[in-house]
Amino acid sequence: MQPALFRSLANAPTTIVFSGASFMSNILRCIFGHNFTDIPNHIPESIGITSANMLAFFLFWLVHFPFCAFRPYQLRAFFWFKSIVVLPAVFGLFIFCMVNTKGKVGSVYESTLGEGAAYGWFIMHGINSGMGNTATLITNQPDIARWSSTKSGAQWSQLITQPLSVTLSATFGILATAAVNNNWGLNLWNPWDLLGAILDKYWSGSTRFAVFLLAFCWMVSILGTNIAANMIPFGADSTMLFPRFITIPRGQYVVEFLAFAICPWKILASASVFTTFLSGYGIFMASVVAIMVCDYYALTKGNVFIGHLYNGSKANKHYYYFHGWNVQAIIAYICGVALPFPGFIGTLGASVSTSAINLGRLGWLLSFSVSFVVYFALCKVWPTQNQKIIKEMGLGWESQYGDIVIAEDGTQIAERGGMVTAVSDDSESVNRTTVAYRGEKEF
Repeated sequence: MQPALFRSLANAPTTIVFSGASFMSNILRCIFGHNFTDIPNHIPESIGITSANMLAFFLFWLVHFPFCAFRPYQLRAFFWFKSIVVLPAVFGLFIFCMVNTKGKVGSVYESTLGEGAAYGWFIMHGINSGMGNTATLITNQPDIARWSSTKSGAQWSQLITQPLSVTLSATFGILATAAVNNNWGLNLWNPWDLLGAILDKYWSGSTRFAVFLLAFCWMVSILGTNIAANMIPFGADSTMLFPRFITIPRGQYVVEFLAFAICPWKILASASVFTTFLSGYGIFMASVVAIMVCDYYALTKGNVFIGHLYNGSKANKHYYYFHGWNVQAIIAYICGVALPFPGFIGTLGASVSTSAINLGRLGWLLSFSVSFVVYFALCKVWPTQNQKIIKEMGLGWESQYGDIVIAEDGTQIAERGGMVTAVSDDSESVNRTTVAYRGEKEF
């Protein structure tokens, strides 16, 4: 329950509605021209957003609502559409930037860091920021991967596409913006700002149409990412925390309203603020991932008592822990966050030592390693009740499945043929209600 609680609270700040809203601004400018950009601003400058951009934010926010009503397996066609349309947008804009500037990327090759320790710590900071960028996707894997129809379906696809797509998109973005900045005398790093600069420089009907297509494709991509990385995980986790009141769609509606509460335009105000946010976010998520990985692979050997996952009473000898709290996991989590935390505070402006700053630059890797080692060591000398039971049963790797548990209302919950089902009585042939399925069925 503890990872679910933290992820439900932490996913809201990572909502990327504002990124999509920026592309919505490009779209509205392409359609309405100066009628959009000349909208009088009635929002104070200190807020960090204009009335026109707030309108774009609101419209993109509204686009999410129909998707809140769908369950993950019902969005397969949309995710395919999102993956397909963004490719020509990425390659098209990159080719335009390279051709227009004749490939003169300029300052991308320059560095003021020199060599030695400073350069090494800068690289570690880059790795940490990169891991922070994917921290929520790593943590939320179970919410998406469980819908795979095969055990390996969620593995090979990501092993191939994730490194390739991240590397190419980052490389294209760095080279394209460096070339434009060098040749146009600008200082851009956001793709929506780049599209705006293209409109400023080449304002015409054909340019507006091309930018409209690019912005639309990117907006669809952002929408899909937000659904997969934030809305679905929040919806799934909130159902675990409040199963009597919240379903996945209801949880998605809740996180949608949180998108306004966290003021995302503040997070994306500048590159430095954004990378600081990513670095800090990573250290909090890394400890969660480490504990889950350690428990599943090293301590319980992949054995999950599925029926007991749906039993929240004190009689649950596997997952109730100490009054519902896994104390060993909490201790390991605090230890993992504690070491890099002073460095994270330093990036926010506090005065800390150089050593603390360097520990903060290790961020994700340090948090993961410390939490993994501490949790493993703790559970070896002070195992959880579930780990004791697995050891007493002498279970091998993933040898426990299909267990039956009786819920508080008398319903039997069991796994059969890939389905977690609620059985109305002791007979195996009587009425069942499917509550989960490892494929494309109802949850």
